[in-house]
Amino acid sequence: MSDVLARHRAFYDAVETGDLELMESLWAQSPATSCVHPGSEPLTGTDAVLRSWAVVMANVEYIQFFLTDVSFSVHAGDVAVVTCTENILSGEGVETSDSFTGGKAVCTSVLVRDGAEAPWRFWSRHASPVLEPVEETD
Repeated sequence: MSDVLARHRAFYDAVETGDLELMESLWAQSPATSCVHPGSEPLTGTDAVLRSWAVVMANVEYIQFFLTDVSFSVHAGDVAVVTCTENILSGEGVETSDSFTGGKAVCTSVLVRDGAEAPWRFWSRHASPVLEPVEETD
């Protein structure tokens, strides 16, 4: 089932490189697809989901994902669930061009396929931020 994880990784490649064509190829075409970006309301329908990713990719100059805790399972042969922790490195919101900021989110993605020979496509994705505890100083 490495093809599930390859499609999952391709999603992050699309975001990191700003490749909207790749992103479009990864999503199932349906009014029932869904995506929840961290801290946002759910989006429904492939068109709305892809518009949101186009906006994200157009407005993020640099982003890189380091995935940890990746696990997946396949159900009924044509539904896969992938969970992971996204460790995010970005240049957004920093004052100088040689600085980076980071964040963390946990993500659950549901991928589907239409038969054993069909490619896996994203059906649903939900990412939630992980809040790091802030140490108090005297």
